[in-house]
Amino acid sequence: MSVPPAKPGRFIVAVLAFAGIVVSLMQTLVIPLIPELPDLLHAAPSDATWAITATLLAGAVATPTVGRLGDMYGKRRMLLLSLGMLVVGSVVAALSTSLAPMVVGRTLQGLAAGVIPLGISIMRDELPRERLGSATALMSASLGVGGALGLPAAAFLAENADWHVLFWTAAGFGVVATLLVATLVPESAVRSGGRFDLLGALGLSAGLVSLLLAISKGGDWGWTAPRTLGLFAAAAVVLLLWGLWQLRTREPLVDLRVSVGRQVLLTNIASAVFGFAMFAMSLVLPQILQFPTATGYGLGRSMMTVGLVMAPSGLVMMAMAPLSARISRTRGPKITLMAGALVVAAGYGLSTVLMAEIWQLVLVSGLIGAGIGLAYGAMPALIMGAVPVAETAAANSLNTLSRSIGTSISSAVAGVVLAQLTMTLGPVTLPAKEGFQLVMGIGAGAAVIAFVVASFLPGRRSAAPEAPSRELVGAGR
Repeated sequence: MSVPPAKPGRFIVAVLAFAGIVVSLMQTLVIPLIPELPDLLHAAPSDATWAITATLLAGAVATPTVGRLGDMYGKRRMLLLSLGMLVVGSVVAALSTSLAPMVVGRTLQGLAAGVIPLGISIMRDELPRERLGSATALMSASLGVGGALGLPAAAFLAENADWHVLFWTAAGFGVVATLLVATLVPESAVRSGGRFDLLGALGLSAGLVSLLLAISKGGDWGWTAPRTLGLFAAAAVVLLLWGLWQLRTREPLVDLRVSVGRQVLLTNIASAVFGFAMFAMSLVLPQILQFPTATGYGLGRSMMTVGLVMAPSGLVMMAMAPLSARISRTRGPKITLMAGALVVAAGYGLSTVLMAEIWQLVLVSGLIGAGIGLAYGAMPALIMGAVPVAETAAANSLNTLSRSIGTSISSAVAGVVLAQLTMTLGPVTLPAKEGFQLVMGIGAGAAVIAFVVASFLPGRRSAAPEAPSRELVGAGR
């Protein structure tokens, strides 16, 4: 059985990558507003952080669920639904003047987190094999590209316009992405069918929310506070029971027998470690740039300067996509992942001594961005090379979730380190230079761990994941 030819592949890649960048903008959209959120939303500082935490939790819940629904009912359909949530959430946030509607809007924005793994999965279904490696590398890198490029734009708008404009702009980009996907991206005929595992989705959501809430709020509540420890305990129990259910049910939300296979498991562990390493840079460099020069290490620059310093790392990530695909094609994605880990480790190693000038921070962020671009480009190839075609979206979603968990842990670890190593500047207590150096050193160590984990992956010369033939796709309905 034949199917109509798809739209030209270059349009599909460009549209999906744009959608990924738009969604990743949500991670940096509120960064310029963080110091002012309590005043803007008329809330206590500890409550105002829910505008950030809500997005994280919603993304953790949505990513695996939407991935599985995409495999079952159509990836393009779930992609459009996710983008619709982003648009609605942006509009709600743009209209908000208090904390409650802002948290609702940010939660809806977080529900769009599955766009990137869905986009990668659509590429596997629609693109010829020779183009698949570079396309998925670009789509995977869009997670970092949007964040890096969005920071200077968000800073510019925050400094020169009413803060609501940030969210109206996000809504506008979301509408454009939705229209482009609806017009140029075909619906994949690859479906797994079956029944949705509602109990599995609820169990995984409850376990992840408990875990990530404890990690993200533990610093405010206290790491030994009863509710923090209670949430960690609840996460452990719920996720254990969830795993047992996934092994018993006929149509699980996540096929754990595939997920614990050597290649998928090690790739997801490496993804979590890279998520940890990536966030360390995003946390440290902006503070060094903005802290006053009286600290002895701060550069006293504006948020706009922060954005301009961080932006090159996003461009480097994008530039690494074809190189990542080429290395994976000739040497295997394992080698690409290991190379990326070494480059990231080198970047963090340099950062412990090169943080006195703007050009040094640009060099460090660019080098780390290059390593992340290489690694992120290899991960989809490793995942898709080890899972059935009908489970592509779910597997890629789990990989994306692994990165998010690593990012959350990185934030918690860095918060603990910087809270312990401090200095006094007049009446203000700030993190000491040694604290930032230690965080960057931990980032280097995380990259080395990722290198070691990647070294245990199966070695394969061929990196490009196979795309299903059009005839097979049609027959799979």
